[in-house]
Amino acid sequence: MSRIAEVIVLARDAEDIMKPLTERDDSRAWTGRFVDIGQGMFGGWAIEFVRRSRWVGLLGHLESLPWPSPHTVQVLIHDEEDDCFGLWMMHDGRLVEIPLPRTRRDFWVNHYTGEVDADCPGMLVRTDGPGGGPAE
Repeated sequence: MSRIAEVIVLARDAEDIMKPLTERDDSRAWTGRFVDIGQGMFGGWAIEFVRRSRWVGLLGHLESLPWPSPHTVQVLIHDEEDDCFGLWMMHDGRLVEIPLPRTRRDFWVNHYTGEVDADCPGMLVRTDGPGGGPAE
């Protein structure tokens, strides 16, 4: 399945933590490498994935890193079906999606099992746009 996704990581004083992720490493569960998109005290790094299978394990990897200021870590993810970027932040050592006003996350149900695939990122939908339903 082709699921193009862009991921942006923002974090303060994280250059040393993110440096290895800007280099190729075939031992990681996810493939690719981040590009440094920011300079200064609050850095930014971005990556694009062309298949969902290529970024499976990324959030867990990011959670496991020894961030110098974990309260500043923000991960923005835009999957090809999303209306806007979703936001994940560190809470109690875990990256948790932060609900955004006037959005909802929809999931597809598997035709055969009737359940949502546990690895499915779903789709972030704006509720205040055309066809999005009532504003939340």
